[in-house]
Amino acid sequence: MNQNEITSKIIGAAIEVHKSLGPGLLEKTYEECLCIELEESGLDYEKQLLLPIRYRDKELRDAYRIDLKAGYC
Repeated sequence: MNQNEITSKIIGAAIEVHKSLGPGLLEKTYEECLCIELEESGLDYEKQLLLPIRYRDKELRDAYRIDLKAGYC
């Protein structure tokens, strides 16, 4: 599966969640529902990943958190 196909599946999953739930819920709710959609689409994902940042030769381990990282399993 190429990058465009993966991107299309991710966007389709996000649209499906939004169509089903509508606006106004907590981010965590959308995240959990999106994970269900990604799974059903055959995409592998990881959630709440820490991304270390370097600042002046020091590593800040908890400086940034990625909500979801998705790809093909």
